[in-house]
Amino acid sequence: MRRRVLQTTIATVSVAVVLLGLPLAFLGAYLVRQTQVQEIRTAAASLGREVDQRIEQDVELDEEMLVPFAQGQVPRHVTVLTPDGYELSMGHTAGGPRITAEEMSLQDVLVGISVSWWEVSWLSARVLGLVVAAALVAFAASIALAIWQSDRLSAPLVYLAASAEQLGSGQVRPHLEPSGVEEIDLVASELARSADRMAGRLAAERQLAADASHQLRTPLTALSMRLEEIMMTTDDDRVRTEARICLEQVERLVAVVGDLLTNSRKAGGTTEAVSLAEVLHQQVEEWSPTFAEAGRQLVIGWEPGVEVLATPGALAQVLATLIENSLKHGGGTTTVSSRPGTSRSVVIEVGDEGAGVSDDLAPQIFERNVTSGAGTGLGLALARDLVSADGGRLELAQRRPAVFALFLAKVPAGMRTGEVLPHGAVVAPRPERRRR
Repeated sequence: MRRRVLQTTIATVSVAVVLLGLPLAFLGAYLVRQTQVQEIRTAAASLGREVDQRIEQDVELDEEMLVPFAQGQVPRHVTVLTPDGYELSMGHTAGGPRITAEEMSLQDVLVGISVSWWEVSWLSARVLGLVVAAALVAFAASIALAIWQSDRLSAPLVYLAASAEQLGSGQVRPHLEPSGVEEIDLVASELARSADRMAGRLAAERQLAADASHQLRTPLTALSMRLEEIMMTTDDDRVRTEARICLEQVERLVAVVGDLLTNSRKAGGTTEAVSLAEVLHQQVEEWSPTFAEAGRQLVIGWEPGVEVLATPGALAQVLATLIENSLKHGGGTTTVSSRPGTSRSVVIEVGDEGAGVSDDLAPQIFERNVTSGAGTGLGLALARDLVSADGGRLELAQRRPAVFALFLAKVPAGMRTGEVLPHGAVVAPRPERRRR
């Protein structure tokens, strides 16, 4: 929008200068020239009348009478030639081409006034330059006004877009402030009303998920205790084996319920400008010792100064899930790197040197309850949900070796975080380590 406002203003001013400024400049130069010509003609006629009057009154013709007629905006040369050959002259004698006005008086006296053609042209050129300078000043003032107006219009729109992104990511009460533009404030007011309506719905859904999880935990805990009691009291190996298998299934179900409860509590988090370097640095501190114990290496690299729009805790949790999956199911060196995507996105890739993902598992790897056998099958599904809630996406970019790509919206360099983004922390807090 800022670019369009500037382009429109520059085009409008350019058309105005071409259609009005240039014709006005040439017209002004032409009028200056014609005015000088008319002035010397009028002065020559006046001098002729002055000469006739002196001759009729028998007053001597002298150079003093020529002084008023030799003065002007452009230096003049005045000559008077009587019928008997007597000649008077005064003023600047110009070399080169001249503009001359001659009059024959009633007493047959030839009166002439001339000016330098170059002097008149220079005066016209100064007028032309003055008009061009005024056009340039108007052009610069218009551009400055366009920049100010574009900033005044685009900043509230960027702020509104960030607030709408917060609303879409679960932050149902974005911090909205009046922009001073009536139409934008109307949209912001409607967005705030929509946020209020969504707040009740999300609160009811989170409460339902929390209640259901708590209600399921109680019978599952009782069932686990009962199975443990059966294993301890029975002497039948077959019964003990079946009880152990059932207990493992119950424990896995308890873990699933815990993940669902955690996800419901984290729903509706705030989407903010998050420092990618800070989040990745936290992952280095958290996972490097674990990889070292397993005899593997974790390499994490990032570009400094990059910020993405994400929920801080959710982003850290997704990265922890991908790194932990690489530790459990991959092999060799695990690499986490970031690179620019499109002009508005950042791509974070997590890969290793292991055998990769099988062709049978790859199409369903992000579906719930789909696992290779060493997990609950919820980690990647929950990670994709968290990324989608922030307006990004999580994909399996490469099967062998496995490379997962996390696409996030990039905070533009021209977006002043403290002014146009909704208020919130710039750097994500240190999250708790999440296990699948």
